[in-house]
Amino acid sequence: MTAPDDELERVYENALELEKSGRLDEAAAAWREVLRLDPDDCGGATIRLAALGEIPTPKVAPAAYVMTLFDQTAEAFDDILVRQLSYDVPNLIAQALREHAPGPYARMLDLGCGTGLCALAMEDLTRDRTGVDLSEDMIEKAAERDLYDDLYIGEIVAFLKDDNGEANWDLIVAADVLPYLGDVTDLFAATAARLNSGGTFAFSTETLHQDAFIEEPYLVNAGHRFAHDPFYLDDALEEAGMDSVFVADITVRTEDGEPVPGHLFLARKF
Repeated sequence: MTAPDDELERVYENALELEKSGRLDEAAAAWREVLRLDPDDCGGATIRLAALGEIPTPKVAPAAYVMTLFDQTAEAFDDILVRQLSYDVPNLIAQALREHAPGPYARMLDLGCGTGLCALAMEDLTRDRTGVDLSEDMIEKAAERDLYDDLYIGEIVAFLKDDNGEANWDLIVAADVLPYLGDVTDLFAATAARLNSGGTFAFSTETLHQDAFIEEPYLVNAGHRFAHDPFYLDDALEEAGMDSVFVADITVRTEDGEPVPGHLFLARKF
């Protein structure tokens, strides 16, 4: 049973304030209380606790948290991400594709499509475009661009695994998706299964200095997003039946005026 909204909001705001003020032990206790009041974890308490080192790194961000986060930001998403945080990953992927795997691609699947920035960036590289996102509000914004042939609301791995009669894709894109997913095994396997032979998988990640990954292949960073060891991703791609054909260091966005480092991967199905 979920707590009344006013009680949950009070406890949530208290946890935020404690964390911001550096009272981390008290913050951890407060986030545990948030999680008790909101077992679906719409507020992302699990991710906060992992970032504080209070619990083991989860395999994924809670679906309710991701859906809530993007439903709440859909209306101002482009302004916040592109203009305020200098996010340009879709254009970086499009540039990498033009230079290293130009296609053209008959069918593109945009995983975690958001408001449709990848469809806009890759319009000249693709003919038929399908988008899927967990957030209904994001899908509504993507539909306004009128660049997708089909749009679906749903969890991306479940969508890939669903035998819905669709032919496989020539290009599958996951821009800014892995920061909400730790363990990539299921995603990569499902992606490879739905790629045509020779098809391309393009995605972005966040990362940290290499020493951070001595014990774990992925972790939750201070920005409450998953960061991945590039070597772990390379191994996971190979295990899924794909080869890296291009990897580049990128700046994912800025945060508090500082660049957030990441990688851009292009992989090809064997």
